[in-house]
Amino acid sequence: MVMSTTVRIEIYTTPSCPDCLALKCWLNTQSLPFVEHDLRDPAVAEEAKRRTGVRVAHITIIDGKHIFFGTFAVQRPEIEALLDLTKAA
Repeated sequence: MVMSTTVRIEIYTTPSCPDCLALKCWLNTQSLPFVEHDLRDPAVAEEAKRRTGVRVAHITIIDGKHIFFGTFAVQRPEIEALLDLTKAA
């Protein structure tokens, strides 16, 4: 389990991705700050590929080692479990 008050969350997104927008809205609702990287920038897209092995939107990285990708519906329960947010929901 990761303490949700001390985690570093990075997300790789695109502005037109509905799942990216849902993720950002949910993170804000949970009061979880995040650093956003724009996958439209080729250098950022290459960095995401190098770090994660995938080239999709959206990618979530927590504390530099927990990597999530796929739809928001897939990522949310995995992130909730990692951050132990299910009890607070």
